[in-house]
Amino acid sequence: MKKLNVGIIGAGFMGKAHVVGYSNMPKLFWPAHAVPVMKTVCDIDPQIAAEAKDRFGFEKSVTDWRDIVNDPDIDVVSVCTPNDTHAEISIAAIKAGKHVLCEKPLASTLKAAKDMADAAEKVPNVITMSAYQYRRVPAVVLAKRFVDEGKLGNILNIRCVYLQSWSADPNSPLSWRFQKDIAGAGTLGDIGSHIIDIAQYMAGDIDEVVSMLKTYIPQRPIQEGGVDLLGTVKLNADAKKAPVDVEDEVSCLVKFKNGAIGSLEATRNAWGRNNYLAVEIHGTKGSILFNYERLNELQVCFADDPEHFRGFKTVHTGPAHYYGPATWNIPGMNIGYGELKAIEIFDFITAIVENKQPSTHFGVGYGIEKVCEAIKISANNSKWEKVK
Repeated sequence: MKKLNVGIIGAGFMGKAHVVGYSNMPKLFWPAHAVPVMKTVCDIDPQIAAEAKDRFGFEKSVTDWRDIVNDPDIDVVSVCTPNDTHAEISIAAIKAGKHVLCEKPLASTLKAAKDMADAAEKVPNVITMSAYQYRRVPAVVLAKRFVDEGKLGNILNIRCVYLQSWSADPNSPLSWRFQKDIAGAGTLGDIGSHIIDIAQYMAGDIDEVVSMLKTYIPQRPIQEGGVDLLGTVKLNADAKKAPVDVEDEVSCLVKFKNGAIGSLEATRNAWGRNNYLAVEIHGTKGSILFNYERLNELQVCFADDPEHFRGFKTVHTGPAHYYGPATWNIPGMNIGYGELKAIEIFDFITAIVENKQPSTHFGVGYGIEKVCEAIKISANNSKWEKVK
């Protein structure tokens, strides 16, 4: 069976998630199209790199990402570093003939995202993927099927929200996610980009936006060390602080090219919401509701149901639905984030073996960044802004 040697750059939270995906993919999807081999892990912190090697079963660890990109034995590169490094690493990997899976957002600036998409287009035999895994939740893919088959009729409205609470505490440290020169944006790029992707996946390209961006916590305690802890550690209130220069919340109205309208809202400051990514679609023949905190369920309502029976009904996804091998034996056994990353890797490896770009290739990631740019401009001038 074909084997693909994997190099992961960045051994933090997302690096671990990618390792879980690569390791579990052939365990769930067997026979696998190809088997990933954990070859090399990279982190700029030597101790973190060495620990990741032993913890995750890599053959070796390095502290310079170029050692992975320039290694002729490496076939696949996962980029799990802060946003401002995505472009340099990914473009170098593409030029070296490596297949690249890059975490979202694609880059910290629109120009860098364009450069990445252009580089990928110039080397068509290299497969690129932006890590928008939420569109691969089986319930979301089922919703897309209902849309494509016309079960909802014409799409009238789509509402997408992504609410988290991990940065609601002002004592959460100032990680790179709160620094514009590294992240490029705050909530918009971090989690807002996910709902932009799902909105366009369901209803087509967004044509125009009007938006607001808001920062609630203007400064945070300075974080010691380079590990992004996503709010799981709180520093003392008297710790030295530094300014936050990105938004905590984004809220906007959108118009789609197909005539549908909708709204997008994302915040990391919503107490009580853990990972509340919710999508509601209304059409002329029915409605759909999905909530990631109950990711194995899809709520559906169809207009042609008998009047006494009309209302949202729950479909529990399982082996009869998309990515069935990953959803265990019967509906209700359920999947979680780990299986979802394995599904993402399954799509990535399948694209490599079939030499066919996946649904979230770098060009799609660049398209999401164009919407993000329009949202930023609109928030600044308080006007409707066309997506370029």
